[in-house]
Amino acid sequence: TMLNYSEFGTSSGAPALLIAHGLFGSGRNWSVIAKRLADQRRVITVDMRNHGDSPRADTQTYQDMADDLAEVIRYLGAPMDVCGHSMGGKASMMLALKHSDLVRRLIVADIAPVPYDHSQQEFIDAMRTVDLSSLTRRSDAQDQLAAAGVEPALQSFFTQSLDVVTKSWKLNLDVLEAAMPDIVGWPEDITGSFDGPAFFLSGATSHYVLPDYRPTIKRLFPKAYFAKIPKAGHWLHAENPRAFEAAVRTFLNSD
Repeated sequence: TMLNYSEFGTSSGAPALLIAHGLFGSGRNWSVIAKRLADQRRVITVDMRNHGDSPRADTQTYQDMADDLAEVIRYLGAPMDVCGHSMGGKASMMLALKHSDLVRRLIVADIAPVPYDHSQQEFIDAMRTVDLSSLTRRSDAQDQLAAAGVEPALQSFFTQSLDVVTKSWKLNLDVLEAAMPDIVGWPEDITGSFDGPAFFLSGATSHYVLPDYRPTIKRLFPKAYFAKIPKAGHWLHAENPRAFEAAVRTFLNSD
């Protein structure tokens, strides 16, 4: 079964843009940006496996996530431009390396092809503290996440993956927890390179894409360009959406 996806805009002369969200997200997080970019091109947002309305699976490896994205692109029409944030950025990089014929241009939002040592376990713990049975509205969950120490911006982000009607998370927390080493990691044995244009767009206050990582990035993505979004950290598309959108447009429309 294929990933759940949404389409915005209509096919113009430009290739379609596929957007892959990050951990604990869904395609919904990107709908505003997708609608705005859809004035010039067709835009597809997906729910990654174990997120949103996409199928549940036992693994969360980047090879598997890349194959999921490849299936959507082949179904809707290859090649596409691809934009991925965080976990979705790593999945998009893997897609470009494994299935280079499916990707025209690549945008990687605030992540590098390296293993990280931070875990996202604290957020899984926080989501598990929410008493789902008592929920009547989304704000109830935000209050409980606040009590668990989650900052306001992330409270609203996480609760976008809450189904208030069925009183459940649209996240397979058990598999995401078990697969955390894969999610924060990056396979050591990756070889080859993607020869298309690749845009590494980072938040100016984020520490996810360090100068030390540039040789690794350039080896895998020889046509890598780098830029920073001002007044933004790791959640750059949410913290400064207009600047993010403008940078994406410029890159996609450049020769």
